[in-house]
Amino acid sequence: MLPRTYESQNCSVARTLEVLGDRWTILIVRDAFLGIRRFEDFQRNLGLARNVLADRLGRLVEEGVLERRRYQERPERFEYRLTEKGIDLWPVTVALMHWGDRHYPAEGGSPRVILHRDCGGELTRHLTCAKCGAELGPRDVVTESGPGDRAHPPDRTVASAAA
Repeated sequence: MLPRTYESQNCSVARTLEVLGDRWTILIVRDAFLGIRRFEDFQRNLGLARNVLADRLGRLVEEGVLERRRYQERPERFEYRLTEKGIDLWPVTVALMHWGDRHYPAEGGSPRVILHRDCGGELTRHLTCAKCGAELGPRDVVTESGPGDRAHPPDRTVASAAA
């Protein structure tokens, strides 16, 4: 089994894996891009144990990927929002999605489609709009259930969390 740390390696990928190299962590980041912000919503969507979720959220806050903001005083409740450092993970998250759609496709097609907010064109692997050619970032898009999404009807649109 590989050790959890990569201190002996002078490698940017290894250093990144120190923060993101856990399946739950990258899925939390994915959900944050889909607009999920509250602990209960992360837990409901991911189905992981509360202690594991609390640990991963705490680590992402500690690393500056997410920030914890109070949204209610009594009882005190917090939400988790992507920081600029977290928003910088958008191309990585999109690349993982496109790679998965290509090499491990869902029956029926892509579970999620990312669309240009302005013209409705689909996001390409090059982070441009297939319809108008504009370069797109997370604030320029919305996501929609795709043909392979078994959980939601195909017309459900979700705004980007970076909006």
